[in-house]
Amino acid sequence: MCGIVGYIGKQKATPFIIEGLKRLEYRGYDSAGVAVHQDGSIRVAKKTGRVANLDKETARHNFTGTCGIGHTRWATHGGVTDANAHPHVSSDGKIALVHNGVIENYVSIKKFLTGKGYTFASETDSEVICNLIAYHYDKEPETADSSRLLESVRKTLSHVEGTYGMVVTSEGNSEELVTARKGSPLILGIGKDENIVASDVSAIVARTQNVVYLNDNEIAHITPDNFSITTVDQSSITPVIDTVDWSIENAEMGDHAHFMIKEIFEQPEALENAMRGRFSEDGSTAQFGGLNISANEFRGVERFMFCSCGTGLHACMVTEHLIEMFAHVPVECDYASEFRYRNTPLFRNTLFFVMSQSGETIDTLAALREAKRKGYKVLAVNNVVGSTIAREADGGIYQHAGHEVGVASTKAFTSQLLIGAMLALYIGRMRDLSYGAGVDFVNALKGTPELVRTGLKQASHIQAIAKRFAHYEDMLFLGRMSLFPIALEGALKLKEISYIHAEGYPSAEMKHGPIALISEKCPSVFLAPKGELFNKTVSSMQEIKARKGPVIAVITEGTVLPEGLADEIITIPDCHEAVLPIVASIPMQLLSYYIAVERGCDVDKPRNLAKSVTVE
Repeated sequence: MCGIVGYIGKQKATPFIIEGLKRLEYRGYDSAGVAVHQDGSIRVAKKTGRVANLDKETARHNFTGTCGIGHTRWATHGGVTDANAHPHVSSDGKIALVHNGVIENYVSIKKFLTGKGYTFASETDSEVICNLIAYHYDKEPETADSSRLLESVRKTLSHVEGTYGMVVTSEGNSEELVTARKGSPLILGIGKDENIVASDVSAIVARTQNVVYLNDNEIAHITPDNFSITTVDQSSITPVIDTVDWSIENAEMGDHAHFMIKEIFEQPEALENAMRGRFSEDGSTAQFGGLNISANEFRGVERFMFCSCGTGLHACMVTEHLIEMFAHVPVECDYASEFRYRNTPLFRNTLFFVMSQSGETIDTLAALREAKRKGYKVLAVNNVVGSTIAREADGGIYQHAGHEVGVASTKAFTSQLLIGAMLALYIGRMRDLSYGAGVDFVNALKGTPELVRTGLKQASHIQAIAKRFAHYEDMLFLGRMSLFPIALEGALKLKEISYIHAEGYPSAEMKHGPIALISEKCPSVFLAPKGELFNKTVSSMQEIKARKGPVIAVITEGTVLPEGLADEIITIPDCHEAVLPIVASIPMQLLSYYIAVERGCDVDKPRNLAKSVTVE
């Protein structure tokens, strides 16, 4: 979950590393640091807090070296202190390392190293690996045809259990970096007279668009003008150089106050991009180019299994509802973090889907691997080309939502909802859904971006509501059918960025326990579209009002509530069942955003969170 940047070339390393860390700060922002080769030694600067603090610290040191590594941390082992910040330097001063991941057997390794005289300045598992590399480095002979550092890292990794994305450098050698990955993403940026390594492409595209995605158990040896890749067991790898298809402007905030609000307003374009070229010529169904599964195989599927985490799981839950409604095929959703460890009975002719915005979510990746281990095909929905999940899945669908920086997902979520709806259409048209119903479905999907634009016009109204409700410390979100997962997502968004305790429930479940929480100090947000369940939702709202609970109602156009039932009303466009969850998500996002702003929270970098969760 941390951000990593390494640079080796002819330019000063520190300015580039700092700029790269700023672009990766959404991956972790507890502390940051750099280690740079300077005057024959490794010089280190690190500070708790944001990268801006580190920028000031490095300015005092006047680093001029052309080889260095940097890191922005999301704390796992050890508190948020300068000592626990990366880079770590071995106790003999010979090795510096930045690391993302978790070393599960660090306690036994630390005990071994302590017995060999190595000391430790931090509480982290990462420093243990740094000292272990130093231990092997001290024993590794100097040879003309092999890198001493590379072989030391290789030997170290043979003893390591857990996950890692690491970059290592050694004292007195400013002409090489060594990087390795297992379960934590790393990307090489191939430049002219310089090479870069980073945990996310956003740190690279300012210098080059030529990249190599490292796979698990691969080690790269990097010099200013070359690189080579081998596996931990010394097999050679022929690298594939890909071209990044977006520019640095995609990661800029522009005139917006936060990335989150920028990305909320980018949703119409993100939805258009997700649909582009994905409808049949007759306009009655969806089509996907990368599924790598024939229509005949798809028709033979008797059950679908969706695995994801957090926001992605909420998108899966909506997809479950839509596939069962329009295709009449059973669907099950599971937390990816639980699936791997449960002895889940799996049916024959089941097709798996995983959803991950980053394509690197470790729990979702583990679920994918477990399903494949059991002999099932796994397809992926994700937003990052070249990500680990995209490469390991049997096929999949790219979201094309564009780079998302805000930790709380917005446009990536609604893009997943849209693709879920398109999957429901695709599967439904293979089964019983008629041509006419398919055409109506496609037209509804095509109209979604404009419906979202209409919803976004309510921003100032929702901002005013947020000012009224920002002081509360508890809120409930309630919806039914396809909008129950949207209630869950609305509660999650509010929790993530405003730190208000919030819960989502099916509306009818309110009376089965949660109603005990209701008072004038606990508002409820109701998703209440018109339809057969509208009157039942109104009854639930009346139960809340009878107990003096404030109510915010999100209703569709043409709906009339009993007078005085809602303290505030947000109206969204009336629309097709398949796109209703997307349209209903917009007020959830705006309400959470404006409440967080009103409370003075750091919207893009909420406490304790990071964008890409690459540790279990």
